[in-house]
Amino acid sequence: MLDVILKRFEKPDEVRTFEKGKFEIVHLGGMTIGRATYLPGWKWSQHVGPNVGRNLCDIEHVGLVVSGHATAAIEGLEVIEMRAGDLFYVPAGPPGHDSRVVGDEPHVSLHFLGASAYATQKR
Repeated sequence: MLDVILKRFEKPDEVRTFEKGKFEIVHLGGMTIGRATYLPGWKWSQHVGPNVGRNLCDIEHVGLVVSGHATAAIEGLEVIEMRAGDLFYVPAGPPGHDSRVVGDEPHVSLHFLGASAYATQKR
């Protein structure tokens, strides 16, 4: 029998919280999908990095920006701006990358790759 499974981020399987943000996890169809919500002023190196013992994020990401505006700065390379509707790929480090919210609107993005290890000390 074929089972269809429906889940919503309003009832995630796990929530990883940190200052100025949260990362909600849903396990579905053998995948781990994340929803990041970052408030204005959020910066990865300040609000996530200290909790996981890193200065820069080294997780590979594939995702979609739902709302807001953020940047991804890969060490030694250009700064990439991400806005609502943008699909993004950020490679795993090294070098690592930093990210921050731009403006006064929260940034919300869905993560289809990298969600299982994001904002954890596990590797």
